[in-house]
Amino acid sequence: MRALVLFCRLIVGSLFIVSGLIKANDSLGFSYKLEEYFAESALNLPGLEPYALALAILASTAEVVLGFAVLFGGRMKLATIALFALTVFFGWLTLYTATCDPLGTYTVMVGGVAEEHGVTCVTDCGCFGDAMKGSMGRSLTPWESFYKDAILFVLIVPILIVALRSKESLWNSKKDDIVLLVGGLFLVAVWSWVFTWWGPVWFTLVGFFGYAVIKRGMQGTKAEWVTAGWIALITIAFTWWCYSYLPVRDYRPYAVGKSISEQKAEAKAPVNRVFLSYKNTLTGEVKEYDTGGAYPWNDSAYVMVEGSNRVVEVEPGIESQVQDFRLTDPDGYELTNDILNEPNPVLLVLCYNVNKTSTGNLPAIAKLAADAEAAGWYVYGMSANGWEEIEAFRHQHQLAFPFTQGDDKVIKTMVRANPGLLLLKQGRVVAKWSGNHAPSFEEAKMKAQ
Repeated sequence: MRALVLFCRLIVGSLFIVSGLIKANDSLGFSYKLEEYFAESALNLPGLEPYALALAILASTAEVVLGFAVLFGGRMKLATIALFALTVFFGWLTLYTATCDPLGTYTVMVGGVAEEHGVTCVTDCGCFGDAMKGSMGRSLTPWESFYKDAILFVLIVPILIVALRSKESLWNSKKDDIVLLVGGLFLVAVWSWVFTWWGPVWFTLVGFFGYAVIKRGMQGTKAEWVTAGWIALITIAFTWWCYSYLPVRDYRPYAVGKSISEQKAEAKAPVNRVFLSYKNTLTGEVKEYDTGGAYPWNDSAYVMVEGSNRVVEVEPGIESQVQDFRLTDPDGYELTNDILNEPNPVLLVLCYNVNKTSTGNLPAIAKLAADAEAAGWYVYGMSANGWEEIEAFRHQHQLAFPFTQGDDKVIKTMVRANPGLLLLKQGRVVAKWSGNHAPSFEEAKMKAQ
């Protein structure tokens, strides 16, 4: 039983550490996912939407703290009960995601009249989100996420049973530390390799160092709580840094070094063959024809059989993660190709919603934009709002550069800040910044060289 529990602690602890850090690395992105769940057309919890970011930070911090607690043996009853509850909750959420009917409807009373609205299905639970897309090419399907949670549930049960039965603290002995710390670090390294990011390894080493110092200086319950505080402190500090200065590890298709142009060129529509059945009115014979060749579409002796359309996929298409990247001007002209093919640097000022944009650093952004335009760069704003709201925002904050419209999800994906800055050169992302920490033109110019 001891060997089984140690094995479970290693798997559960290391996985929760990495899972929590991936969320902490992109807490704003995780909050966007929570907002999708809270929407009226999903879980119908719109009252929680304003607290999505706080809940995202709380959830990611809890995962990291609980993951370390399992490896250290600290407050095991509380830690495993919390992990058990968290896993049950995520299991329910992934099951809801997997079983959501995209054709489903719900009833809303509008002015005393019942209206049927379509249900919103969250296709990606956000468990590892962009990390899996960026490292392995795709995220987990809803059912795969549910099975992952089911496996975690099975692994947590032995730990929970031992913790509840034990009358003494399960705080690691020196012998336990050798197994759990070495093994835990190894597994964190394995998960880090899978997700192509070594940050969790360094973070775990910092966590282990603090644990060793605390354990050397104190014992008992106090040491366990101080260690939990240490892990919470470094997790929150890491989360704050990533929120303020953008994620340390950017898994999205608009990461620095990625070419939007090349990714768009990789997209390919599927090749299909269409078959139709026609009935000979003279003989009554019904025959299926390949519409790619000769078929009697204009022969009066034949009539098409209703509902006989059959489509066979000959070659699957290739979807691009940047296929929705489009910028249009107030006249409806699409500037996308002009911007992506421009040899001079192009600075995009991204405000997915001008009504929610932080305005404190807009004067610095306006100066950067003016200096960039004076040097021959192109500068465009990009927002998902209507033109009246955009123009009011421009005039209120004296932003001289023109704005374009784009999809709000695309803008949120491009940069995890509102406002955010993206620097392009011939369609390649050469730099990005949070608008709250806008660079000087000289700093931006160095990135563009």
